[in-house]
Parts: sequence; structure tokens; C-alpha cells
Amino acid sequence: MDTVTFAQISRILELTDSLGLNREWVEIPLSPARPGLVTRLANGKLEILVDADRPFDEWLGSLPAQIQSAQGT
Repeated sequence: MDTVTFAQISRILELTDSLGLNREWVEIPLSPARPGLVTRLANGKLEILVDADRPFDEWLGSLPAQIQSAQGT
């Protein structure tokens, strides 16, 4: 994967919406990473880096646990 698509961003935002996260506090870079990860930035926002190597649906299924871990819950 070279770029995170609009459709993929939409799916990520649907998931974060379902977790009660405000979209203003979520950053999703357009470039995927190796490995993909979720981190809390200094400003308190969550940065969600899509995994470049894992199938998107598989990675998306692991995202809620990654978000909880980044939030310390």
C-alpha cells in the first residue's frame, strides 16, 4: 500500500465514531507506516498510522485495541 485512500479513512473514522472519539482529535496521515500504530501526540490527539504491510481489513479489526492501548485504558 502506497497511500491511504479516502474510503479507508472513512472506514477508520466510522470506527472511531463508534468508539465515541471526536474526529477533531484524530489524525490519519495519508502515508502508511511499517508497522502501523496508534500513538497519543503531545497535543493529546491520536495519530493513527495505517499498517502498510497487513491487509487493511485485518489491521482495521485490531484498531480498537490499539486505540485503547494508546489511551491507556
